Amino acid sequence: MFRLVFVLACAGLICAEKPFNLNVLNHRVIGGQNASPNTWKWQASLQYDAYDTNDFYHICGGSIVDVFYIMTAAHCILSMDPTKYRVVLGEYDLSREEGSEQVGVVESIIVHPGWTGELGNGNDIALLKLAKRIYDNGFVAIADLPAQGQKLPHAFVCQITGWGAMDHYGSVPDILQVAEIRVVEHAICSQPQWWGNIALESMVCAGGDGYTSGCQGDSGGPLNCFINGVLRVHGVASYAPSGGCNQVSKPTVFTRVSSFLDWMLEAGYAGATKW
Repeated sequence: MFRLVFVLACAGLICAEKPFNLNVLNHRVIGGQNASPNTWKWQASLQYDAYDTNDFYHICGGSIVDVFYIMTAAHCILSMDPTKYRVVLGEYDLSREEGSEQVGVVESIIVHPGWTGELGNGNDIALLKLAKRIYDNGFVAIADLPAQGQKLPHAFVCQITGWGAMDHYGSVPDILQVAEIRVVEHAICSQPQWWGNIALESMVCAGGDGYTSGCQGDSGGPLNCFINGVLRVHGVASYAPSGGCNQVSKPTVFTRVSSFLDWMLEAGYAGATKW
C-alpha cells in the first residue's frame, strides 16, 4: 500500500521553503537493525489480499491491544471488507514460517469516525476485531498502553518497530526491524520549519535527525516507550516526508494513543484485559 498526500507551502497547513509530501508509512524502519526474536510480542503484520486470490502480503504494522483486537492506522484500511485482510501475530521473518505465528481472521473493522482521509487532520487510528481469540503460545503478548492524556517529554528515547523500507530505494527486510528514536515535543514539532499546523496535539513526533525514521510499510505499527518501569505503546505510525523518510526537522509522526483510549473503549477494546 502506498499513498501520497500533497501539502502546499503556506496553504493553511504548513509554511516551508518548498512543499512537502506526506508519505504514509507502509514499508520499513530506516536506521534500524534486526530485532531480537520473540521480543516485540505485540507487533502484528497486517496483510492484504488485493485480488481475492488468497495471496496476502504485508501492508502495515499493528499492535495487539486485547485478546480480540489489533490497533493500526486508519489509512491502512484500503477496503471495509474484512475478508480482504488477515493479521499475522508472533511474526518475525516474513519470508518463512517459523512455527511461532498465529493467523488472525478479521471479523470487523472499526475506523475512528473523525478520520477524513487527510493525514494532517489526525484521527489516523483503527481497530480490527478478530473472529477468534488470540491465545498465548509464548510468542505473543498484549501491549501495555499509556494512561489517558499521558505525554512524553522532549528527547525521550523510544523504539520504532516494523517491516518498513530501510532506505530511499525501497529495500525491504524480511526480518522485523527496530530503531531508537527520540520524541520531539509538540511545541517544536508544530513550528513552521518542522511540521507546522499539521502536527496536532493528538500526535507524537519522533526523530527528525536525518538518520532514523519510520517509512513505507511501518504504518500502523507501534512507538514503544519504556516509562515508569513498563514498556508501553504510545503511538501508531502515521506519516513521514516523502522523497526520503529520514529528513532533518521532519520527524516521523504517530497517532498519540493516550488521546484515543476513550474511543477505543467505546469501540470494544476491553482495556487491561490479559490472557
